[in-house]
Order: sequence, then structure tokens, then C-alpha cells
Amino acid sequence: MSRTDGPDFTGPALHEMLARTWSDAPGLWGWITTVDHKRVGRRYIVTAFVFLGLGGILALLMRLQLATPDSGLISADRYNQIFSMHGTTMMFLFAVPVMEAMAIYLIPLMMGTRQIAFPRLNAFSYWIYLFGGCFLWIAFVLNIGPEAGWFSYVPLAGPEYSPGKRTDVWAQLITFTEVAALAGAIELITTILKQRAPGMSLNRMPLFAWSILVTSFMIIFAMPAVMLASSFLISDRLVGTQFYNPTEGGDALLWQHLFWFFGHPEVYIIFIPAVGFVSQITETFTRREVFGYPLMVLAVVSIGLMAFGLWVHHMFATGLPRVGYSFYTAASMMIALPGGVQIFCWIASIWSGRPRWETPLLWVIAFIITFVMGGLTGVMVASVPLDLQLHDSYFVVAHFHYVLIGGAVFPLLGAVTYWFPKFTGRMMAEPLGKWNVALAFIAFHLTFFPMHITGLLGMPRRVYTYPAGAGWDTLNLLSSIGAFVFAASLLLFIGNAVTSLRNGRMAGANPWDAASLEWLPSSPPPTYNFAHIPRVESRTPLWDGEPAVIPGLRTDKRELLVTTGVDALPDIRDASAPPNGWPLFAAIATTIMFTGSIFTPWAVVWGAALMAPPLILWFWPHDPLEPKPEQGDE
Repeated sequence: MSRTDGPDFTGPALHEMLARTWSDAPGLWGWITTVDHKRVGRRYIVTAFVFLGLGGILALLMRLQLATPDSGLISADRYNQIFSMHGTTMMFLFAVPVMEAMAIYLIPLMMGTRQIAFPRLNAFSYWIYLFGGCFLWIAFVLNIGPEAGWFSYVPLAGPEYSPGKRTDVWAQLITFTEVAALAGAIELITTILKQRAPGMSLNRMPLFAWSILVTSFMIIFAMPAVMLASSFLISDRLVGTQFYNPTEGGDALLWQHLFWFFGHPEVYIIFIPAVGFVSQITETFTRREVFGYPLMVLAVVSIGLMAFGLWVHHMFATGLPRVGYSFYTAASMMIALPGGVQIFCWIASIWSGRPRWETPLLWVIAFIITFVMGGLTGVMVASVPLDLQLHDSYFVVAHFHYVLIGGAVFPLLGAVTYWFPKFTGRMMAEPLGKWNVALAFIAFHLTFFPMHITGLLGMPRRVYTYPAGAGWDTLNLLSSIGAFVFAASLLLFIGNAVTSLRNGRMAGANPWDAASLEWLPSSPPPTYNFAHIPRVESRTPLWDGEPAVIPGLRTDKRELLVTTGVDALPDIRDASAPPNGWPLFAAIATTIMFTGSIFTPWAVVWGAALMAPPLILWFWPHDPLEPKPEQGDE
């Protein structure tokens, strides 16, 4: 049999065969059934930004309502739905999915492999995420959107105080998004631990890969708690269980414990990938490894562990035993220490490096300033006496947005600018990007800094109007003006991206002169990522010259190199699943089951029967590496 996988097989013939092996079917069917992590990652990112836009529109409606006292622009019921939809969209349909989406695109390239682990599961996770988001927003348009806030506290969200299907829609959305997130976490952990390029031992992994590895483990341990909580809630509402009914032996605080055991780690599930963004950008634009690599890794791991010991600081006003509060106060203040270590390492890298003040690094500076302010207010509300005064006030709203927009969205925008040439092959406009950073930074602080003061003056969160003369009028007007300017800055960013797709300067394979492996292939990368798997000798392989390569993978079949978990030594060659339609059909069946189950528990039974055929065919055993006889073979 002829061989086409040896070290002498290279050049155009190699690329042509790899392209034929790894490409999708032509036309619409190929677009729908693709399992290419780059195509799935791009559509994940675009979909998440669409949900960001929808959530942002709701935020502007709220700020329009609150710009003046005694406003009657929006009714109380509609306002309840708007703030619930805003929070739910931003937390469950944008913040976590967009971080996983960036990782789905980048991690296989950064690890030096041709495909993500479990590519069909990756496609399934996207479809479930998309269908869940459409399910929520269609319900909102039909006036059955959630109304009890993004954390849906009982008894307000229980059957007695929230009749109808609004809360059921929210609870089932949780199931959609968490299934998608768990699937993504499993793929990313496997890719990072078992598909790294030979030589990329754990102590040579890029810091972004460390951040995604920790985040993915956090998702696996945190997400089941909220899925359990929402399942209990649906069960209470649909079949009459009493998990949260104190008069029947249940406990309303059980909801808060389950939700915040997920909810506070979720803040760090959003923030830790941003740590990876900032580290990669800082490394590239200072032309040096990030200062204190071992400290940075330990800081990320310690944040991931400590995040699970903080959840009760959301519950200081619930009347729990005061002795226990001291532990959560100490843990809430202690987690600032690894965050401070990270800030120090980034500043030291910039100080001791040769910084190039281009747009991605400017987003990093905006992040550092804003996140430090948000972190300081977080330490403030970790104090029980102060928290009792500020709980459920606009001070908490300000803190929350400083941490999540300053700590996650600013780095995300920097990351999109940084990797935009890898995504598209073109550069975003640099002067416009710098103006964009300045406008967004000023508008953000104009929007959210006054909320600290309105909170200190006693304005509660989630109120749809307020009386004149309370001292909140001017501050709310400033926040509303700032919100519209901040929205304009995001539109400017999107406009820059859209125009750059067509008119941006062409990018080479490594336009920033970065050090990590995702910049080795062309921009955008070919379907197979790497013609030969690179060998890694340091933490900055592209700064060491052209990496050596590992030949030998099949080119006529989709094949991956699996390496050992710690030292990344070549272990085995394994098949990568080709595309087919079963993940999409399984996602459609799952959507029917999840949607029907908010109306009747029998939907679970019939939905499971509907899911069985696509799952069976999806996992039907076969040997994708079995060679087909070639003409002339005997």
C-alpha cells in the first residue's frame, strides 16, 4: 500500500491531501454538520456577541426608565422581565459561553493539535446553547420571559408567587446552558491534558491554557449545583414537590445555598479566562515571558479552589449563624491575595519589558485600573456590618459591573482585537481601536461609578422607578448618559470589526510577533491547523526559531497525536470523528424534551425516546482509521 504520512511527504501535495481529509462537505449541509473547532468557535463567538447586543438593549431601556424620577415609560411588570432578561442573558448566554467559545477556537491551535477532543460533542454543545438562547428570547417576546431576577430567588420564584410559565422558562434555560457549558469543559480539559504538542510539559503551557484548564474544572464542579437547584424548582412548580416550601419541610434558603455555590464560582469562571487573555497580550506586547510564571499558575489554581468557599458572603443578610460568617469573610478577603499577585506580575512584566502601546495592551491597562477598583469594593462588601447596609443596594450593582465588565469584557475586547487577524486574516484598524479604548473606559466609569454613591444614599436595586428629591436624580441621569455612550463605544468596536473583515490590512501568520503556537499556521489557519505537529522546547516556542516537527500522522484519515498528561511525550495515535448530522438531531431532540418538560413531566419520557435514535447512531461503533483498499492493492 502506498504511504503518504512519512517525513518526506511535504509541500503542496501534503497540504492538498490534508485539506481534502479535514474539509467539510460542500454547501449548507457541510456548514450545518461541521465539527471543525474553528468554525464552531467562530459561530459561538458571534452568537454570544448577538446576545450581548440583546442584553445591552435591555440595559439601555432600564437606564432610560431610571434617567428621571417617577418615570412611567415602562410598567413595573415589564421592567421586572427586562432586568431579569438582562441579567440572565449576560450571565448565562454571553459571559460564560463567550469565554468557552474563545477557548474552543484557540486551545487546539495553542496546544499544537489538529482538532479539539470530542468534536461532535463540541458541535452538539453549540446547538444546545443556540436553541436554549432562542427558547429564552422567544418566550420573552411572547410575554412569558422570566420576572424573578437572574438568580430567581424562592419563594418569589415558587408556584405561589410566580404563577404561569415565566419562571419555568428561566429554570429550563439553566439546563440548556449548563449542558452546553459542561460539554465544552470536558472537551477542553481533554484537549489540554492529552493533545498537547510533544515537549509542551505542564510547566511550558501558555498561561491562557492554564486559565482554561482551571475554568473547565470549575465548571464541572459548579454547574451541577445550579442544574440541581433549577430542577428542584421545576419539580416544585410542576409536580408538587416541596424542596423550597418551609411549611412542608422544605427550606427556602436551600435555593440560595445551591445557587450561590454555583454563582460565586461563576464570577471566577468568567474572570479566570480573562486572566489568560491578559497574560498572552502582556507577553506579546512586552516581548518577554510574564513575570513570575509559577506564581501566576499558583494564583489561578488557588483562585479556582478558594472560589468554592465564598458563596455565603451573598447570604450575610439571611440570618444564618453569625459564627459561620467569620469564615466566609476571611475567605472573601483572602481571595484578593492571588488576584493581587496577578496584578503585580502583569505590572512587573510591563515595567521590565519593552511595551508596545497598541490597542490590545491598552485594553489590558483599562482592565487593570477598573478591576482593582472592583476588587476593592468586593473586599468592602465582604465585611458583614458593611454588607448588611449595602446589601441589595446600587452599590452592589456598581461592584458587580466593575468586576464583570472591567474584569472580563475589557480583556475580552482586547483578546478579540489581538486574535482578530488569526480569526480572519485581517487586522483591525489601530487608531480607531485606541479611540475605542478611551471612549469605553470613560463611559464605563461615568455609568457605574455614580451607582456606588446612589447605593450609599440608599437606592435599592431592581426598582423600576424612584421618587424625586431623594438625592438620586442627578446620579441616575449621569449613569444613563454614560450607558448610552458606553453602548456607542461597543458599536464602534463592532463597526471596526465588520469593516476590517473586508477592508482591514492583510495579516501574516504572526503579525504581532507572538510566542505561542496558534501563530504558527497561516491566518486564518487551514482546516487541519498544522501540516506537521510541532515540537515544543520552551514556553515561547516561536521566539526560539522555527519549531521542529513530528511527522508520521496519517493524511488520508483524520488522526490526532495523543501525548502523556504531564510531560507531553508522544503516546498513541487516535482517530478524530468526522462530521455528521447526528449532533444536530440530538440537540433538536433534547430541545423538544427540555421545552416540553415545563408543560408536562411526560415530556421527559417521550423526549428520551426521541433522543435515543440520534444518540445511538452518533455513537455507533466503527473504525475510522481502517484503510480503504487503494487501486492496485492486493
